[in-house]
Amino acid sequence: MVIGPDTVREPRRDEFDEIHDLLVAAFDTPAEAKLVRQLRNDGAMAIELVKPWEGNIGAYVALSRMQAPEGWLCLAPIAVRPEWQGGALTLSLGQKQQFRFGSRLLSQLALSHKRGLFAKPFGEDVSIVVLGKPSFYQRAGFSLDRARNLTSPYPLEYTLILRHGEEAPEATLVYPSAFEALG
Repeated sequence: MVIGPDTVREPRRDEFDEIHDLLVAAFDTPAEAKLVRQLRNDGAMAIELVKPWEGNIGAYVALSRMQAPEGWLCLAPIAVRPEWQGGALTLSLGQKQQFRFGSRLLSQLALSHKRGLFAKPFGEDVSIVVLGKPSFYQRAGFSLDRARNLTSPYPLEYTLILRHGEEAPEATLVYPSAFEALG
């Protein structure tokens, strides 16, 4: 029996406006909403996932194709409805429990990567990089330490990687051109 909004799926095209509204509400500026729109327009979007609950999209995550290294993906953005951030959605199923949309979505994405579900569409050694708060992403298996040898236009103290194996790869990260507008 599923307890809570555990379904993760790709969004339907008719949900893009709701995703846009979610991104605008979840962040201080509309930059992330503009980023997602530009990634779609540029054909750089690899996959988008949503976690719906009671007729609303509770959380959203985008993975785009890096320009380099070839076959790598970038996670950005991840968003949760503001009223449900920090476990504010309390499920009442016998006993009350908090539901953390962002953490669940990120953990499911990391588990899918570990199980090799990204290998078929993106290649056997697909790596996913993210720029963000290390304590949040490390809980799902992203590694700050394994990203130490990367060269990035963004601060390495906030750059994490999710990849198979144990090594810390040496690579220069080139993000999709849509990221330049965030600068």
